[in-house]
Amino acid sequence: MPRRALIALTALVLALHWLLLRGVPLVWDSPAAPTGQVFSTRTIAAAPAPVVAPLPPPAATPAPPPAAPAPVPRKRTPRPLPVAEAPPPAELPTASPEPVAPPEPATEAAVAPAVAETTAPPEPAASAAVAAASAPAAPASTPAEVVNPTAAGIDIAPPGSGTGQQASAAAPPVQIPAPVRLTYEVKGQAKKFDYTARAELLWQHDGSRYEARQEVSAFLIGSRSQRSTGLVSAQGLQPERFGDRSRSEQAAHFDYAQGRVTFSANTPQAAIGPGAQDRLSMFIQLAAMLSADPARYTPGTQITLTTVSARNADRWTFSVEAPETLNLPVGAMPTLKLLRLPRRDYDQKAELWLAPGLNYLPVRIKLTQSNGDFADLLLRGSDKP
Repeated sequence: MPRRALIALTALVLALHWLLLRGVPLVWDSPAAPTGQVFSTRTIAAAPAPVVAPLPPPAATPAPPPAAPAPVPRKRTPRPLPVAEAPPPAELPTASPEPVAPPEPATEAAVAPAVAETTAPPEPAASAAVAAASAPAAPASTPAEVVNPTAAGIDIAPPGSGTGQQASAAAPPVQIPAPVRLTYEVKGQAKKFDYTARAELLWQHDGSRYEARQEVSAFLIGSRSQRSTGLVSAQGLQPERFGDRSRSEQAAHFDYAQGRVTFSANTPQAAIGPGAQDRLSMFIQLAAMLSADPARYTPGTQITLTTVSARNADRWTFSVEAPETLNLPVGAMPTLKLLRLPRRDYDQKAELWLAPGLNYLPVRIKLTQSNGDFADLLLRGSDKP
């Protein structure tokens, strides 16, 4: 087709499209006023709406009165049942005016030959060994004036005169042993358990003051010690303080001006007289008495003196027995035996063997309880301190 005809045809088509599209508004165009009236329309004004008077608000309905709270039910307290009055208790029998002392613990023995104070023994069998090597004493149950009614000193009764003598008018002569260190083997039984231990007694003095110390020890169990300090006088030893130490220490303090001894354990004080000894110094005092006048202490003679522990005081009587020769770890030694005479069923039995060749110091000490427990100290050596 010729080029001119194509151009003319294209122009005609575009013109026709322009004419068609001219009467149809596009979506983005503003509407235009119509050029001719095709339809005639008339606007009719709407009649005004009738005025309706507002209805009066409904009358308020009176609120119902508040409901009365529901009555709370009373908690009814049950009326107590009548209880019959108990009759007055019957009067108990009056205790005997004379106190009965409790039995000594079964393990009173050799931590010091001078019977140690009460401590509860450990439960294991090995601990029972140390407990048996401790020498507890019966606790004081009455004031000192009842336990020691007289300020008695050392009483020496010849054979056949019996016990219960008054204090001797004159103090017995004494000869103080030289300082020495004694070592012992300890064999014993506590609660049916056999044990062994070691003990040492150290005795020292300078002529005016003294110190005695003893310790018993057992492997894996521990030790217990006692110590006595005081003056050396013409009548022998005059203790000032006695201490007993295991887990802790208890002590007795001597007051000769007041004639009494007091205790750190808060037990009642006790009356004492001249010649009173503690449980450790007592053995040195007996040795000093026998050394000064051995002929006076024949078999059957009884020696009574006040002995003081860390908790109380009591009168002990020893009977002089027949001489014996002992086979000890240190060797054979001639001895003189002293036996404590118990006054009560539960008193401890004490047997002492004093050696003349060792200034009558104890070379064997055996302490036995009422239940059969015992501790036996056997000399195995001596030397200078």
